[in-house]
Amino acid sequence: MMTFYIKVKDNRLDDIKFKTFGCGAAIAVSSMVSEMAKGKTLEEVRKITPDLVAKQLEGLPKNKYHCSNLGAQALNKAVDDYLEKQGKETRPKARRRRKDEKEATCEEG
Repeated sequence: MMTFYIKVKDNRLDDIKFKTFGCGAAIAVSSMVSEMAKGKTLEEVRKITPDLVAKQLEGLPKNKYHCSNLGAQALNKAVDDYLEKQGKETRPKARRRRKDEKEATCEEG
């Protein structure tokens, strides 16, 4: 579990805290995401991706890469919550694929 708590002032992250239950990689990701996001505008925060987090950590083991996904997702959730409370528009939520739908793939050849 990974949760971020943000304080926004003048459209910038003035303060950010996190609560994480998990392995060392999850805690490291939470800390790095906090450092990457603090002082940035909400638009800049939205550009923090799992790949950027992993790069800033100078790599994560493949079996721990999902932690960087959780970090970016949890941060975006905190921003969404803030915007909703302010009555502002959030990013559209991704539509979940139905069980009978298959993921589209592109194959060469």
